[in-house]
Amino acid sequence: MQRTSLDALARELLKAAADAAGGHSARTVFGGHEKVLRQTVIAMTAGSKLGEHVNPGEATVLILHGRVRLWTEEAAWEGRQGDLIIVPDTKHGLEATEAAVLLLTVAKLA
Repeated sequence: MQRTSLDALARELLKAAADAAGGHSARTVFGGHEKVLRQTVIAMTAGSKLGEHVNPGEATVLILHGRVRLWTEEAAWEGRQGDLIIVPDTKHGLEATEAAVLLLTVAKLA
């Protein structure tokens, strides 16, 4: 069994994001490239973006701290601490409208 403090990791990654050129920092806390399920904590400074990309499988974003905006060509969703966003199966992007920490969960499709 392994335990991870998401609060402590969020603080650490927010500090790293503030120093990063792109304004974000991440760490996988479960799974990886060789697994079906992968969970990654991502910290983003206000205004930073994860540019448009395609979903590698089914995915959700749980907002642990702050506010974000997820968008596609057709729609956009605003989320804040405690919200769970189901990531659409289309090209999408994500922007932190204020400093934010997310738990991204992806189940890769074979």
